[in-house]
Amino acid sequence: MLNRNIKIILIVIIVGFLNACKSDKPELPNIVIIFIDDLGYADVGCFGARDYETPNIDRLAKEGVRFTNFYASQAVCSASRASLLTGCYSERVGIQGALNSFSNIGINPDETLIPEMLKEEGYATGIFGKWHLGHHQQFLPLKHGFDEYLGLPYSNDMWPVGFDGVPFKETDGWKSNYPPLPLIEGMQIIDTIATLDDQAKLTTLYTEKAVQFIEKHKSSPFFLYLPHSMVHVPIAVSDKFKGKSGKGLFADVMMELDWSVGEILNTLEQNGLSDNTLVIFTSDNGPWLNFGNYAGLAYPLREGKGNMWEGGPRVSTAMRWPEKIPAGLVCDNIASSIDILPTLAEITDAPLPELKIDGVSILPLMTGEDDAVPRSQFYYYYGGDLIAVRKNNWKLVFPHKYRSYKNVEPGKDGFPGPYGKGIVSEMELYHLKNDIGETTNLASQYPKIVEGLSIIGDSARTDLGDRIKNIKGMGVRKPGRREYEKTRVKHLAINEAITIKNNYSFQYAGSGDVTLVNGILGSLDYKDEEWLGFEGTDFEAIIDLENETTIKMIKCSFLKNQNSWIFCPSKIDISISSDGKNYQLIKSFNEDAGMKDYAHEVVEYKTDIINSTARFVKIHAKNIGTCPEWHAGAGGKSWLFVDEIIVE
Repeated sequence: MLNRNIKIILIVIIVGFLNACKSDKPELPNIVIIFIDDLGYADVGCFGARDYETPNIDRLAKEGVRFTNFYASQAVCSASRASLLTGCYSERVGIQGALNSFSNIGINPDETLIPEMLKEEGYATGIFGKWHLGHHQQFLPLKHGFDEYLGLPYSNDMWPVGFDGVPFKETDGWKSNYPPLPLIEGMQIIDTIATLDDQAKLTTLYTEKAVQFIEKHKSSPFFLYLPHSMVHVPIAVSDKFKGKSGKGLFADVMMELDWSVGEILNTLEQNGLSDNTLVIFTSDNGPWLNFGNYAGLAYPLREGKGNMWEGGPRVSTAMRWPEKIPAGLVCDNIASSIDILPTLAEITDAPLPELKIDGVSILPLMTGEDDAVPRSQFYYYYGGDLIAVRKNNWKLVFPHKYRSYKNVEPGKDGFPGPYGKGIVSEMELYHLKNDIGETTNLASQYPKIVEGLSIIGDSARTDLGDRIKNIKGMGVRKPGRREYEKTRVKHLAINEAITIKNNYSFQYAGSGDVTLVNGILGSLDYKDEEWLGFEGTDFEAIIDLENETTIKMIKCSFLKNQNSWIFCPSKIDISISSDGKNYQLIKSFNEDAGMKDYAHEVVEYKTDIINSTARFVKIHAKNIGTCPEWHAGAGGKSWLFVDEIIVE
């Protein structure tokens, strides 16, 4: 009996101790990230908007902290979102550009995303809006830590509809290749966004779902991710805001987005959640300026979306958390979306991901800690190219070509204008505090600073690579890849020795040279690791069949996807040889490869029946070199993507 009483007393003591420990643990904050698409630096009131008001967004800044040097990791959709949710430069996690309905890649399941990290700490997680990290089932949000999802799998312009809102017929334009734009809930398509009127419902739909999520989970910690489709073109607005600004459709859309922010703040307040909820407002990149009056402004920054001058990656950002963040704080320190994951890890005491990340906690900046400098450097990557590096107030820009909005007439009323051609021939140095618009190159005056920043650039290349210098980074990981049954073929050249004359891009290197003789055909996705990509250079390969062999037919395939700067060759020569020195031309093809052609297809070039004996097979394909004048990338290097060389 005595032993039993002692056991009971011990149990009571232990339970009491555990409850005391539990009560001592700070209550976890709710977390809301509001992510706008293509928002310009000067598109909200507290950052300089003039033609309309954004009182709710401004309220976040007034009651919290406004960041003036906050960066998206890259000025393009998927890359930016991958960085936000993984805490990594997008180069590290293998996500570049803007994924679309033809992509077979997505976020890798080995990466730890914010919702996965927070779920381990007891958070409910929901996303309502644009995902853009892979549209196949294995890449959707519910497979990566989210409990609830409703939204678009990719950008709202990836649909078979023209800029005027009229659906395309057959191959009227490159967008006619897109399937209908799906609206997904959970893991299922529940509707199709087919008209501009459908687009006009999205902001309200996302907002209503977000409010419902807060109401549903108000008694436990939650993570709400609200990545709006607006103000990415095509822009559209609900009837309740149509014409309300008196300043045009873009201003109307901004007012509706501000209303959405207000709905979130009001819901938090009504449920007594405001004080212990961290609300983060930011954007994936800057404005798409060649859409003119349907795009925002990056003033006073240079350029916009699609390049890495400050107008591309520097985004207007505000955060509010009344229990921790002093009201009215302005932070001029460097910070980035890649810093949000480690910041949330510190706030919630969650362990950081096992795989290396690039972000740092900026909690000291959010709380106004004196002399805090968690980040002094930033890498400006775009599409695998190291464009620039920043340390403190100095930014060094490396030689590169870029699409520009300068000296071209922007479009109007939903139609785009052309891009200009920008080029940096030599390294340029800017002091961003004194010259936020990047107007005065100081490289010749400060050679020591150029030298120091160049060393930082070399370090970035070693770790994350640089396509411009054809450097493969040691720390780059692969994206997730859709598993599907690949098409296999049998032929005489499988696994035979092949020599390729010019270098292919390390980004599109497949399995190396053997990619062209492995018996596997590439899909319509140039990232499926069954293509070799050649940027601005010709292609030539020689296959050694080992012995004299009777050859009946030779075939080689190239990808055509001009929207992705991928063109067919202008000339293809197929030759054979017995000694590897003297070649006989079997067939030659000539193509007007630079002609506008919106088809997205694999194009085969094959010989007639040969019935000749040879040991060596040579394919030479001429790249058009640069994108033609009519193309959005006019003057930029064109790509050749080549697949299996079949010998029968």
